[in-house]
Amino acid sequence: MMKFRLLSLCLASSFAFAAPEGGVVTAGPLTSLDKLETFAAVKSAPSPRRHIAIQSWLTSNGTKVLFVHATEVPMVDMRLIFDAGSARDGDKYGLASLVSRMLDEGTPTRSTDQIAAAFENIGASFSASAYRDMFVVDLRVLSDRDYLDPALDVYTDVIAHPTFPEASFKRIFDGAQIGQQQKQQSPSAQAGILFYQNLYGTHPYAHPSNGTPESLKLITTNDLKAFHQQYFAAKNATLSIVGDVDNERAKAIAEMVSNSLTTGEAAPTLVDVTPLPKARHIHLSFPSQQTHIMSGQASVRRGDPDYEALYVGNEILGGGGFNTILMNELREKRGLTYGVYSTIVPMHADGPFMINLSTRGDQTQQALDLIRSNLRDFLRDGPTDAQVEEAKDNILGSFPLSTSSNGSILAYLGSMGFYNLPNDYLDTFNDRISKVTASDIRKAFRRHINPDKMLTVTVGQGVTVAKK
Repeated sequence: MMKFRLLSLCLASSFAFAAPEGGVVTAGPLTSLDKLETFAAVKSAPSPRRHIAIQSWLTSNGTKVLFVHATEVPMVDMRLIFDAGSARDGDKYGLASLVSRMLDEGTPTRSTDQIAAAFENIGASFSASAYRDMFVVDLRVLSDRDYLDPALDVYTDVIAHPTFPEASFKRIFDGAQIGQQQKQQSPSAQAGILFYQNLYGTHPYAHPSNGTPESLKLITTNDLKAFHQQYFAAKNATLSIVGDVDNERAKAIAEMVSNSLTTGEAAPTLVDVTPLPKARHIHLSFPSQQTHIMSGQASVRRGDPDYEALYVGNEILGGGGFNTILMNELREKRGLTYGVYSTIVPMHADGPFMINLSTRGDQTQQALDLIRSNLRDFLRDGPTDAQVEEAKDNILGSFPLSTSSNGSILAYLGSMGFYNLPNDYLDTFNDRISKVTASDIRKAFRRHINPDKMLTVTVGQGVTVAKK
């Protein structure tokens, strides 16, 4: 037990992956470390390449499996993803989120305390989360069968046979409502809610993944059971395994997990996103000194061939830390904000391109004008060749770090399987990034971003909404 806890502490710093609101997504490699000053001295060095041998197959029950044999540490990491995110909530917003919170609250043979004790006694880590596209259930445990086998017994019981007891539901519901109250006190949270609502309209991405105070009151335990029965199916699942088990054992694990589920069917394809016909500005008055700004539009889905060009371009525009165009113009030159960031989140349907910042209330219009003018300039002129090379150096230099742990590889495998990306996605990442040119970026941004059809949301003190 002590050996496992020490090992967990040693690995904690490297067990990281992105989980934005759009989905558990590894939209691109982690790029935070490349902003350190010391990185400038080595960024021109050839980026090391690590071949990650990914095997994939279908179980007898129809679950897609991706497996990487990793012997560096005696651990197994597993991620089971269902196409059962909040986009499948129907008209009961927050349903998938409540299922994720209730999943380990009891089975026919185990209470919630027994489930927690079973995982704790063998040093296993279990978690479940719901995002817009996907429902994620993770397990981490030592690969020794004395630990792995009992962990799998509990894991499969929890995912296949949750009872959603009424007593637990009341406690979880009360906690969810407290979370709703906290969001109502946060200008950034309110901006995010308004942004998705007004950007996606009637599309399933529009509502908050955690629901609303009103929608949560409509949900019963029967709804949780029906959701689980419909979407927790082998053919609606992707399983990723990374760790110190051989191929034969990995296949046996996959069969065990898949066969614990009903066969079922894959969830239907989400409807396409209807783009905004023109620019809109939504303002919510809020008693805060700072005004939170979100501006963007639905832009790209996962697997789009323009993604690499958009990713490199966004690194230059506002996604790459302190040395970006937006940061330079709004923070360094004018001191309008502590930080301004742009993000591209590809999902099953067109995910959002977003620009986020907070600024003093009386500076809001100046900040908005600068965002619009810089975005228009970027689409018209694109980045310079020097900017492109620097961005690619940063991305390629940090990429090995983003696949340096079992947890980070697992996050990639989950997204690759869920979004049907090719098995060589990681091996070819460097080459795809290296080939991006300034011309590619200009063309990709012009195809996916229209500054005249952007949604802008401001939450804070009074703002004059400019007429378009």
